[in-house]
Amino acid sequence: MAFPPQLKIAATYMRGGTSKGVFFKLDDLPLAAQTPGPARDKLLLRVIGSPDPYGKHTDGMGGATSSTSKTVILSRSSRADHDVDYLFGQVSIDKPFIDWSGNCGNLTAAVGSFAISNGLVDASRIPDNGTCVVRIWQANIQKTIIAHVPITNGEVQETGDFELDGVTFPAAEVQVEFMDPASDEDADESGKGSSMFPTGNVVDEFEVPGFGKLQATFIDAGIPTIFVNAADIGYTGTELQGAINENADALLKFETLRAHGALKMGLISSIDEAASRQHTPKIAFVAPPADYVSSSGKAINAGDIDLLVRAMSMGKLHHAMMGTAAVAIATAAAVPGTLVNLAAGGGDRNQVVFGHPSGTLRVGAEAKQVNGEWTVTKAIMSRSARVLMEGWVRVPQD
Repeated sequence: MAFPPQLKIAATYMRGGTSKGVFFKLDDLPLAAQTPGPARDKLLLRVIGSPDPYGKHTDGMGGATSSTSKTVILSRSSRADHDVDYLFGQVSIDKPFIDWSGNCGNLTAAVGSFAISNGLVDASRIPDNGTCVVRIWQANIQKTIIAHVPITNGEVQETGDFELDGVTFPAAEVQVEFMDPASDEDADESGKGSSMFPTGNVVDEFEVPGFGKLQATFIDAGIPTIFVNAADIGYTGTELQGAINENADALLKFETLRAHGALKMGLISSIDEAASRQHTPKIAFVAPPADYVSSSGKAINAGDIDLLVRAMSMGKLHHAMMGTAAVAIATAAAVPGTLVNLAAGGGDRNQVVFGHPSGTLRVGAEAKQVNGEWTVTKAIMSRSARVLMEGWVRVPQD
C-alpha cells in the first residue's frame, strides 16, 4: 500500500520567556489551515505530537508540558498602527484539543523578534542599532501589546546578559508592555461586574467542593485568573512542582476549584464546560514573603520579595510563571484590597517582586479608579527570546 509523502511547512522553533513553541507565518500554512477550523487544529496537533497517551510528545515538536506545547501563527496586521497579528494556540498533551481562548505572555516576547526577522515589520521601522518598537495585535484576546526588541546592525539582537529565573542561560532583554490588559466585556444585564473584576468585587467568598468556603480575587487582566490564599487551601506558597504535580488528589481538587471559579467568573455556563476550556482561567495561590529554595537550588530570601505566588497551568503547577498570569499579578497587586495586594503588604503599589518556583520576577502595572471601577492602562515586564531552530517541520498526510 502506498502512502503519501510528508508535508513540508516552513516554521521556526523559538523560546520566549520561560516557554517555547512552533512559530508559523500564516501564508506558509497549507491553504486549508490558513483559516480557523478542524483542518488547522488537526495540522497543529500533529506538529506538536498530540494527543499522546504516553505524555512524551516523542513524535512531534512538543515538550509534553504546558510551557512547551504551544503554537503561534503570525501575519502582517491589517489594523491601523499595528505591525503584526499574533494568534496563540495552547495544545493539549493527551487530548485532541487546542485552546484558542487566551494569550501566552511568555511567547509574546518572541513575537516581535520573529516579526522583524521574517519581514512582517516594515523595514523603515527597524533601526540599524537601538530598539525596534513592534506593535502587536493579540488576536485571541483582542488587545495591543508593545514589544521593545533590541537591534544590532539591522538584525535582532538575541544574545545578552539579561537573566530570567526559569531560563538556564542569559540573553538579550525584551521589554513587553500589555496595553489596557483588562477584559473589554461589559457587565451583564443585572449590572454585575466590571471589565477587570467580573464579579464587581476585589475579593469574593465562594464555596468549592473539597475546599469549603474560600476567599478569592477574580480578575481578567492579561488572562482570566483566580487568586486564593495559599494558607486557605493547605499550602505555604513555597511549594515546588513535585509537591503538587505528583499528588493526583491535589490536581483533582485544583481542577474542581478552577471549574467552579470559571463558573463564578461567567466564563462557562455549566461545570461540564470547564473540560473544553483548559487554558483559562488560571489558578494561582499567594502568600506573604518567606524564605525558600528554588527549583535550581537558589536561595530566595523573604526580604528580597514582596510576596509568593504559585500558579497552575493546564492542570499542573507551572515551573516558573506564565507571562499572562504575571500581568494579572501586576494588575491585582496595584489594586488595594485584592488578595495579591494584601499578600504583598497592602497599600498603593505600581510594582512588585514575587517569588515563584524557579526564582523571582519583577512586574509593574499602572492602575486607577474611574467612576468607582478599577482600570489598568498597562502592565510591564521584561523577558528574553531567541530562535532555537528554523527551517521546516514535516507532517504526515492522511
